[in-house]
Amino acid sequence: MKSFLPEPGFTCNKLRGTEGWLRAASRPSRSTAVSHRRPASAVLVAFAAFCIVSTSAAQGTKIAVVDLQGALLQTEDGMSAAATLKNYTVKRQADLDRRQTGLQQEQNDLVKQSRLLSRKALQRRTEHWQRRMVDTQSKFMDYNKQLQKKQAGMMGPIMKKLMAVIRRAASKRGVDIVVDRAAVPYARADLDLTDMVVQMYNSGGGAAEKTDDAKP
Repeated sequence: MKSFLPEPGFTCNKLRGTEGWLRAASRPSRSTAVSHRRPASAVLVAFAAFCIVSTSAAQGTKIAVVDLQGALLQTEDGMSAAATLKNYTVKRQADLDRRQTGLQQEQNDLVKQSRLLSRKALQRRTEHWQRRMVDTQSKFMDYNKQLQKKQAGMMGPIMKKLMAVIRRAASKRGVDIVVDRAAVPYARADLDLTDMVVQMYNSGGGAAEKTDDAKP
């Protein structure tokens, strides 16, 4: 006989739009190699960066690194945006958690009452549960899209301003190429411009770069 009971152990994914940014904010700058698993795409990017760095170094090109995510979230603008995004996420995650708790409770009730309900009643209640589950999953997808859009809208302009500051920092240090710290396995501490970039950004370096670019 076909069972109309919902599958056990229903779970709804957590919104993860800001977690990457928030983890980067608390991650210290690294001057030694760190071994960890990376996706294949990240490994390819790191390998490409390594090849560029190796070739450039052989040609006498001056290279430096910047922890892009870490720098972004150490800026005053980045910290403010991260706090806003976190609050935005918490409210929507609370709604998803409430929906999931209700689904779990209804699922448990269905299992307990399955022997007491008629086949038709069990099917009707199970279909109701399934509709609620689909609605919750759709809500999760909607929230995630909204979060990604809001994150891009808030973090995008800050990153653009940060890149301008990186150009200024590189110019001051006489550096030809700046590579994301996450894309290389090792970099000496004296080649890391992250702290310098953050200080320049928070002191108005980004605004200064914008003014300079506007000059004929």
